[in-house]
Amino acid sequence: MDSTEAHLWLRGILAVLACWRVTHLLAREDGPWNLLAAMRRRLGNGVLGQLMDCFYCLSLWVAAPLAWWVFAIGPDLFLGWLALSGGACLLHRLTPEPVIIHSLPNPEPPPPTQEGT
Repeated sequence: MDSTEAHLWLRGILAVLACWRVTHLLAREDGPWNLLAAMRRRLGNGVLGQLMDCFYCLSLWVAAPLAWWVFAIGPDLFLGWLALSGGACLLHRLTPEPVIIHSLPNPEPPPPTQEGT
């Protein structure tokens, strides 16, 4: 394997990881100061809102500029675009759903009992 081929593999692996990270951030995380959650709420149920709710759909759009970065131009660009999105989708399926911790409401104290009865 020559250095050009190794460089292409490295860029491809980095692009898959970046595609997964950015897609996960946009689709599943609240972001700093809840900015991404607020953006998803504002987008609502429109086309863009539905896009933000679908990891698989969103990964196609995130992978597009990354494919151009890895493959530049040529016949590999289209297949590379799908491969980067597919790699991000595989990583998404390998990661477990997040554990969400909610605080329990304070239980009400038991009613007082009458002693001696």
